[in-house]
Amino acid sequence: MKRLACLALSLALLACTSGGTTQERGTDTEDQTGVPLNPIVPTQTDADLDSDVAAYVLARGAGPSRLSPDGRTVATQLSLTGTRQVYVMDARAEDPKSTLQQLTDGSGVTFFEFSPSGALIYGADNDGDERESYWIVDRLVRSPAGADGWAEPRLLLPATEQGFREFGGFTGDGSRIVYSSTERNGTDFDVYIADVATGEARRVWEGEGGNYVQAVSPDGRTAVLSEAVGEDSDRLYALDLETGMRRTLSDPTPRANHVDAGVSFVDDTTILLASNAGGEFATPRTVVTGDGFQVSANIMPEGAHDVDAIRQCGDRRVMTLNRDGFSTLVVEGPGPVGGLPPGVYGFDCVGDTVLVRVSASNIPGDLFLHDLDTRQTRRIFASDYDDLDKDALILPEPVRLPARDGVEVQGLLYLPKNTADKPPVVFMVHGGPTAQARPSYSASVQYLLSKGIAVFQPNVRGSTGFGRTYVTLDDRRKRLDSVRDLVDMLNYLEADGRVDTSRAAVMGGSYGGYMVNAVLADYPDAFDAGVALFGVGDWVTALEVASPQLKASDLVEYGDIDDPEWRDFYAGISPVAKAGNIRVPVLYSHGAMDPRIDVAETEVMVRALRDNGVRADYILIPDEGHGWRKLKNRLFYERMQAQFLEDVLK
Repeated sequence: MKRLACLALSLALLACTSGGTTQERGTDTEDQTGVPLNPIVPTQTDADLDSDVAAYVLARGAGPSRLSPDGRTVATQLSLTGTRQVYVMDARAEDPKSTLQQLTDGSGVTFFEFSPSGALIYGADNDGDERESYWIVDRLVRSPAGADGWAEPRLLLPATEQGFREFGGFTGDGSRIVYSSTERNGTDFDVYIADVATGEARRVWEGEGGNYVQAVSPDGRTAVLSEAVGEDSDRLYALDLETGMRRTLSDPTPRANHVDAGVSFVDDTTILLASNAGGEFATPRTVVTGDGFQVSANIMPEGAHDVDAIRQCGDRRVMTLNRDGFSTLVVEGPGPVGGLPPGVYGFDCVGDTVLVRVSASNIPGDLFLHDLDTRQTRRIFASDYDDLDKDALILPEPVRLPARDGVEVQGLLYLPKNTADKPPVVFMVHGGPTAQARPSYSASVQYLLSKGIAVFQPNVRGSTGFGRTYVTLDDRRKRLDSVRDLVDMLNYLEADGRVDTSRAAVMGGSYGGYMVNAVLADYPDAFDAGVALFGVGDWVTALEVASPQLKASDLVEYGDIDDPEWRDFYAGISPVAKAGNIRVPVLYSHGAMDPRIDVAETEVMVRALRDNGVRADYILIPDEGHGWRKLKNRLFYERMQAQFLEDVLK
């Protein structure tokens, strides 16, 4: 799990602290002098729907999508009602989109998967608090020749106060699920098995830290278990679900990633994955759970890039490759698949049918079906652009440049069309820190471009997608090297001459929000304004109250905050300690239900800037967590953010 934030603002999430909830910690609305903070709270008005930014927010596409085990049904996540819900459609229909049927309701779905029997499991939390309940929707067959129906959702596992859960998978017959949960003590992830019919659950293994079930063998005897090692790496184990015995499959030195591309069983003893163990980039591997880690045949084209996802589809392996953030779909044997627009791909498969989701700077989310035998591809779901002109949406240009210490860094540059003068520029910094700016659809990006403002999305050192070494270059005492990268990138763009760096703002969410605070404090002359969404102001308190998922990986990435050495280090580099250096206006925002970064992290920065006479606007959203899920809140926030940026960049 990562301290992530997607600047498309289609995030999710809520709040966990030691000794209280965010609602308790985040109700302090006065500064030290007793002056109210007076946060701006969203209201839904006609002006939100009528504002020019609304058309960009209302452009919608398919979210994560899955194929049913028989290949007849596609399930996808859509926000047609204002929250993310699961819909199903008939993949066999001439126009599958016309068969859409909504299966879920409520405050929003966090994940969903088909069971081997064709039922659908999904998770839901309370306004982003990340304490999920699990629900099952059973499939009802009306007649052999007729269409399938669906039962009403039934509660499988209710949410618990201490239960942060991570779904692992079904046993092969679909009768049980395996998952990780912190419900024992609120901190450590244990492994549980639950009966799908009764909801009866039992703990089969007791862990410490972040242990996540990645896959379950078809016979239901073995689970692949990963243990977090920092935010980018893991150790890999085979867990016997009958005896509770755990055996190491891979624990490489230096650390490596085994699971980000997905883990799946090919049979009861062999798993397929992609790993960067022993190299810089993730490549296909097979693991025989009885024999250990084995390298599979090389089915990936040569090049310095990661395998993003890999699956066994019938008798062939299918994968996506990541090149400068853009995806390529590759099938073992034939090679790359054509006919897909450039963008970021996710896929699922059943037998010879591959379901591909394409998200791009000009595509909110289209779905395609690809037949591995005929090599034919057809689009089955098209994005809804509302009042937008799709042809006016802009794709980015990948840019690589040397930082001052010689490290090559990368970013995506979006340039507005038809501007007479050099445009101002907004840096949009991703979260994580182990994430990557990729060319997916963003209402924020496209709206700013329409206003004649360029956008640069930096992949500073510490980002994924550029090799195993690159992702470690901001660890611990190297934390501020990545902050310095932002200034080097700004200087590069000044020399490049295509944007006006004398009118430059920096924005980011989650860890990206920290980067905003940090660069404005450490390099006060670089940027002219900031936008910080649910970011870190004080590393000491942020690391102390992080959610269990984050605590599990923070030791490697940041060090032990209970160790006086690291406590002193983070006290010294925290933005709040240098807030007196910040001299430019900043827009702050936070969800009151955030479990990953407490509301106090934003409020401490707002106080510090206002005490110094610096403009610090503050938006508090009561019914959101670590990002904005709900349409009404997205519309409100995007309008406020756009007004702020247009004001400060003139």
